[in-house]
Amino acid sequence: MSSMKLKIYDENNILSLTKNRVGETRLGEKVKTLRVNSSPNFINELSNSKSKYVLLGLPEDIGVRANFGRGGAYSAWQPSLLTLLNVQSNHLLVGDELLILGHVDFSEVMAEFKDADFTDLEIVNKARACVSEIDEVVYQVVLQIIKAGKEPIIIGGGHNNAYPNLKAAAEGLHALRKTNSRKINCINCDAHSDLRPLEGRHSGNAFNYAFKEGILDHYAMIGLHEIFNTEPVLELIRNEPKFKALFFDDIFVKEIYTFKEAVHQAINFTSNNYTALELDIDTIQNIPSSAKTSSGISTIQARQFVYEVASKSNLAYFHLAEAAPVLSHIKTDLKTGKLLAYLITDYIKARNSWHNQHL
Repeated sequence: MSSMKLKIYDENNILSLTKNRVGETRLGEKVKTLRVNSSPNFINELSNSKSKYVLLGLPEDIGVRANFGRGGAYSAWQPSLLTLLNVQSNHLLVGDELLILGHVDFSEVMAEFKDADFTDLEIVNKARACVSEIDEVVYQVVLQIIKAGKEPIIIGGGHNNAYPNLKAAAEGLHALRKTNSRKINCINCDAHSDLRPLEGRHSGNAFNYAFKEGILDHYAMIGLHEIFNTEPVLELIRNEPKFKALFFDDIFVKEIYTFKEAVHQAINFTSNNYTALELDIDTIQNIPSSAKTSSGISTIQARQFVYEVASKSNLAYFHLAEAAPVLSHIKTDLKTGKLLAYLITDYIKARNSWHNQHL
């Protein structure tokens, strides 16, 4: 665990990734950073920052592979950051409301499992134990961001990171006396519920662990695919009043209700407390991800989902999980990073609107 450290970015790191052009201002020229030498006490500098949102990268895929999924989720952080820094800064989104914190360095543990054989149960168990260590590191970093009074925007990495994110948000908001209990609600747009059994930590059971530990309260799932959720999980959802499932099949195939109506049902279901916003990229059609789908929501619907929830809910954080541009058939996949940049900026614009209404 000691090998997993937060790498804090400074202004030079950001400007080295920003492509200047005469007559234009890029977001990378406006975003805020910390000083690299502030690492031991970054919480103080973070607390004093005027930026509302903090961007954090979690470039790992061990949780996905520990769930017998395809690796590659480690690769989303760099292209999404590069695209984000090079979008235009204008009066609609200046950029100074965003602080780029950095990323957790998982390089050593990633190297340890690089060529691991996940058909070997001993390897699987070892990876799941490693995910528990990842949980603790991510929890501590996100907790500090929350306790500084900021909203984290977290780029995964696998959906295993939802568990430490939820735990950190629940603990951090309670420490700030913004909640009466150490619980938080969640809206997750995902083809999978990630409520698999408590069999050791991986990307498929983050929400089950959080719920069983009393961290996750009301949990709304949008876009679940009927054929990719097990019967025990479906039974769990049916029998638990704090779970609400809005199936992709009911929205788009049977047309029982519209996508927008489903989103509003989720917003209403979670409106009694702070809510976490989770989006698994594998729910978006034909986007390289850990479980890429040929039948999913569109990129526009993903953006609408983020904007609608972020403008109408009292949110704790935003987590984008499981994008895996390295799995694209295109050698240099720019579209995945560009999509994540759209989603991040949509979130910030929506949250700016929400904050302006709730001053």
